[in-house]
Amino acid sequence: MFPKLTKFDVLDDVFNDSFFTKRESSIMKTDIIEKGNNYILKIDLPGYKKEDIKLELKDDYLTISATLSSSEDDSNEKENYIHKERFYGKCSRTFYVGNISEEDIKASFKDGILNITFPKEKSLDETAKKYIEISD
Repeated sequence: MFPKLTKFDVLDDVFNDSFFTKRESSIMKTDIIEKGNNYILKIDLPGYKKEDIKLELKDDYLTISATLSSSEDDSNEKENYIHKERFYGKCSRTFYVGNISEEDIKASFKDGILNITFPKEKSLDETAKKYIEISD
């Protein structure tokens, strides 16, 4: 880093700002939208490719995982980084989606935004009534 000439250093103030220290909260920013009988998740994944993203449905929970490799950025080892904010590695988010199947979930990825649409879970009152036959 730069040598400190005084007690006050502009770069320290800039890089210690909450904007720079809350890296985890800035990964996979998500909007949840209710539209008719569906929910829509809009997840920011800039810099990722479709192949880097995995969706898993298990026990009524949908987990979105994304992995970003730093191999392309580390090609020039002669660069001396003063500060580095780009995230490399794995991140994931999990959402409760209720009793739905994989076929109910639609996903698309365009311009760094993952859109996931799935139906609202039906409550017991909304499900079709089933009658049970009584035998003699």
